[in-house]
Amino acid sequence: MQLHDNTILITGGGSGIGRGLADAFHALGNTVVIAGRSQRTLDEATAANPDLHAMTLDVTEPADVHRFAHEVAERFPALNVLINNAGVMRIEDVTRHDLAGVEAIIATNLLGPIRLTAALIPHLAQQPRATVMNVTSGLAFVPLAATPTYNATKAALHSYTLSLREQLRDTSVEVIELVPPYVQTRLTGEHQATDPRAMPLDAYIADTMAILHDHPDAKEVIIERVAPLRHAEVHGTFDEMFGHLSAMGREFSANP
Repeated sequence: MQLHDNTILITGGGSGIGRGLADAFHALGNTVVIAGRSQRTLDEATAANPDLHAMTLDVTEPADVHRFAHEVAERFPALNVLINNAGVMRIEDVTRHDLAGVEAIIATNLLGPIRLTAALIPHLAQQPRATVMNVTSGLAFVPLAATPTYNATKAALHSYTLSLREQLRDTSVEVIELVPPYVQTRLTGEHQATDPRAMPLDAYIADTMAILHDHPDAKEVIIERVAPLRHAEVHGTFDEMFGHLSAMGREFSANP
């Protein structure tokens, strides 16, 4: 991926990893558009960085995705990078499933990226160079038992990303998978933002941008912190990693 002279759309760009990526890409001179459901979160991001552009989008609503795709392409005709980052993560008890909550996770984490990518591919493919970056998770490769639906959506998005890349191989659109580790954000609540076991957000963004800079043809962005999860099957450490995450998940479930 070329890191300069882009117009970049980041879903979930008002906070967490999305906000970190928005600031980092903007610092490199790119035009950055952040999108999300919460106007307040978007306003806080643009107040801190007035050069960011913000647009509301609910990726769980097909009609809103259609509306948004038309508007963003019209407002930003040079748009050439889509970063599918919006996501939700919840602890679940599978013996007492909240099916509405499960479906909301799937709609945000999986259907949202698929719908928005489908809506914007015709526009992106017209650009001389373009990128779709899907943000998955280390939990796509070794699941955290306490968050089964989140894991499943990220594993599915990983698989979708592989197929998307293959189908677009003869176009101007490259496809990159970003695989974060456990990062200090508010994805699961305030405790995660200060958990010393989680990687500081600034450090994660710095490592990610360094990989994108040093390896412009990278198909996956795997920082050192998440490599043990990404390669657990290959290295024969899956059971060990799964057991470690299961213990952590029991702690999360006991102290939500």
